[in-house]
Amino acid sequence: MDAQNYSITVRKGVFEGEECFEARVREFPDLTEYADSYEEAYALAVDSIETTIAIFKEKNKQIPAPMEVADDFSGRVTLRMPKSMHRAYSQWAEDEDVSLNHLIVNCLSHALGAFNHKQATPYQAFAAKVVPIEKGRSIAYNRQVDLSTALKAAEPELCYGI
Repeated sequence: MDAQNYSITVRKGVFEGEECFEARVREFPDLTEYADSYEEAYALAVDSIETTIAIFKEKNKQIPAPMEVADDFSGRVTLRMPKSMHRAYSQWAEDEDVSLNHLIVNCLSHALGAFNHKQATPYQAFAAKVVPIEKGRSIAYNRQVDLSTALKAAEPELCYGI
C-alpha cells in the first residue's frame, strides 16, 4: 500500500505552547506527527503510516484501507427526525419567515463552523435554546426564538427535547 494514498491533513498551529505543523491521518486516528515545516510534518506522517502498516502486517492486524474520494455529492439529503422535532423546527422557520430547508441549512452551517473552529474536538450538536413546555396535547415555548441570536450563541448546546 502506498502511504501517500491515505488522508493526511497538515495544519499550522500552537501545540503545547510551540508554533509548529501538525500532521494527522484520518484512517489512523491515533497517528499524529509534529514538525517545524509543512513538508517535514507530511513526510513524518508518511513514514509513520509505512511503519504502522509494517507493524500491523507483522501482528496480522487488519490494515485500514485508504479512504476513497467521493466527489459525486448531489447536495440533497433525506432526513428523518421525530415528529415533535419536525413540528418545533417548522414553527421556528415560520416564526423567522424562512423555509424549513433554509433554517436547517443555517443550523448545519453553524454547527460545521463550530466544528471546524474547534478542529479535533468532538462535535457538539446545536439547536435553538428553546425549552418546550407541554400544555395538554399542544406544545408552547418559553420564549420567542430569533434565528440570528441563536446562531451567534457562544456556547452551542443541544437544548431540544420532549
